[in-house]
Amino acid sequence: MDDEQLIANARGGDARSLARTLSAIEDRTVAGRRAFADLFRASGTAWTIGVTGAPGSGKSTLVSALLPELVEHGDVAVVAVDPSSPFTGGAILGDRIRMTDSSRDDRVYIRSLANRGALGGISDTTPSIVAALDGLGFPEIVVETVGVGQSEIEVATTTDTTIVVVSPGWGDAIQTSKAGFLEIGDIFVVNKADRDGFEAAVRDLETMMALGPEMPWMPPVVATVATTGSGVDDLMAAIASHRAHLEATDARRVRRRRAAARQLAAAIRLEADEASDPGSLDDLVTAIAERSVDPWTAAVSLLAAK
Repeated sequence: MDDEQLIANARGGDARSLARTLSAIEDRTVAGRRAFADLFRASGTAWTIGVTGAPGSGKSTLVSALLPELVEHGDVAVVAVDPSSPFTGGAILGDRIRMTDSSRDDRVYIRSLANRGALGGISDTTPSIVAALDGLGFPEIVVETVGVGQSEIEVATTTDTTIVVVSPGWGDAIQTSKAGFLEIGDIFVVNKADRDGFEAAVRDLETMMALGPEMPWMPPVVATVATTGSGVDDLMAAIASHRAHLEATDARRVRRRRAAARQLAAAIRLEADEASDPGSLDDLVTAIAERSVDPWTAAVSLLAAK
């Protein structure tokens, strides 16, 4: 089967062709590069939602509760970034297991990705997979981060709306500010609102944002109980309001330019890593450590040698 037929089958809803196409893109094979180039040119219309937060906040359950609402707008793709297996390097699939009910819906496609050691909550290939799913025609795409705590910030450069999920007893304001959550969140969700302390969590978030700089968009705080669906309607309304805000201003274009810059930098880094001889890389690392060459000059020499 040639590349064009594979992509056509994937667009037509063939799950096996879709999985093969995304795997080739994730593995950066020759066929995957060709497929991604075609799909990237067709992308740019999907609305992307990032869901991030510390482990145990209920991100997967919340995404699962959102999916029945999102599919009303068309098919939904979920990119669930999981920890890498220490044995195979593949995704452990924890998030996908927690979305079992949603995975039975033919309108929902769930793709698990291994974070492969990346520290920003997503993997280096996540933006490419999101763009490919966009190009394949999914109107709504949800990205759920791996849930590693204080480094979950890269998702904000990949998605249009970023939802930060916390739970009662989520930690003090200083630690959250260090995590960058206040800067990346477009919507804050206090999940597990049926537990003691949720009012304090809502109040803390609202106070912290009120003390911050004035912004064109003031992130709302929504209380949910994902296991029962309580508050999901309010969250959907907040997502719709944020979408309307981005579409009425220049904010979405600015975000996408910022995302494009990061994607270009990541692609250059990956290309340099693949094109470089391991021995040369080791020599450059030694030279940088010994202060005989600076990192920028070393990077330029790597790119020039490609």
